[in-house]
Formats: sequence, C-alpha cells, structure tokens
Amino acid sequence: MKSLLPLMFDMSGKEVVIFGGGDVGERKASLFCEYAKVTVISREFTHGLKKLSENGKIKLIEVDNLTDPDITRYMKNAYIAIPATNDAILNEKIAAAASENGKLVNRVDDLGDIVVPSVIKRGDIVIGISTLGQSPALSKYIRLRIEGIITPEFSKMSQLQSEFREMLKSRVHDQKKRKELLWNIINDNEVWDSLKESYEKGYKVALNHIDKIGERND
Repeated sequence: MKSLLPLMFDMSGKEVVIFGGGDVGERKASLFCEYAKVTVISREFTHGLKKLSENGKIKLIEVDNLTDPDITRYMKNAYIAIPATNDAILNEKIAAAASENGKLVNRVDDLGDIVVPSVIKRGDIVIGISTLGQSPALSKYIRLRIEGIITPEFSKMSQLQSEFREMLKSRVHDQKKRKELLWNIINDNEVWDSLKESYEKGYKVALNHIDKIGERND
C-alpha cells in the first residue's frame, strides 16, 4: 500500500521522459510541457506531438527498438519517467529501470510514485483531485462539480486578498486584526457581487472595511 502525500512543487528545469508517442503520451506531454522539459521517445508520434515539437514545447526522439541500455540512457537526466507505450511488458521494463536508477515513475496503467490529479486552476488557486487511479471518471465528475462552485470570482478574490494583505501590513500592526479584516472581506457578499462585475468595483467595495479603521481611529 503506497503512502502518497499531495504536494505542489516547482518542475522548472526538470526533465520528464515519456516512452510512447500515442494518445496517452500526447496527453502526458501536453500537461507536463507547461511545467518542465519534456522528451518523448517512440517509433511513431501523433499529430499533436509533432505539433508540440514544431512549436518548441517538447523534444521527440524516434527509435526502432528499445534495448535495456537504451532505456537507461534516455532516462539518464529524467526527473520523472513515464512508460506509456502500447506494450505492457515494455512498460514494466521501463518502470523497473526507472526505479533502479532513482527516477520517479508516473504510471498510466497502475499506481506509480507520482499520481497526476485532475486539476482546477483559477489564477493563483490550484485544486488537485485524485482517486489514486481507482476511478478517473469519478475524478472528472468531482472536478466538474467543484468548477461550478469555484467560479472566476475566486481568482479575483485571491488577487484582492494579496493586495489588501500587503496594504494592511503598513496600516494595521496587530496581526490578529489584519486577519479579522481580511476574513470580513471574504465574508462580505457585496464584495463578491461586485467582483462579478469587475475587479475594480470589488476592490472599491472592499476598501470600505479599511476606511472603517480610519473612522474608528479619528
């Protein structure tokens, strides 16, 4: 039984090596190329992978056969190795070689070292959803349900909270009072309604909470 801890970490500068140029390899490459260097190794490549390569987002290496020394050589600089070929035996061989060489493995047919969650992103807000590979359909269902709740206004609120947090550091020296003010802004329905119209309007409404400080101090 694996003990998996949900984490977010910086993949910039790290390499992800994907073995397999089919639809699964394309899906993995499309995801990881936004965060890391990606190399895809295969006999053939989908149109989507070729397009990503033409746009300079990934590197493709065409091979006829993969010997054990080849597998080890291609994953030499990999941080994550992904066996995504249509050959189950080859995938097992790649996963074993990766583990033996200290590489993290993201499996497409089993639970590996790394599980890629279904992701919701709203500005600085990132939510990952996973059933640990047991039910991808349920992960998608949960994501769709949460997307209906975490609307674009949450991204604006995150930005507003960040700006007000910095502003309050110079105006309110009591940390507990700063937390209370920020919490009051989050719980102000008028602020949320204004953010639906524009960030600027929401910002102005939120300022009322700060203005009340000045009034009490006069």
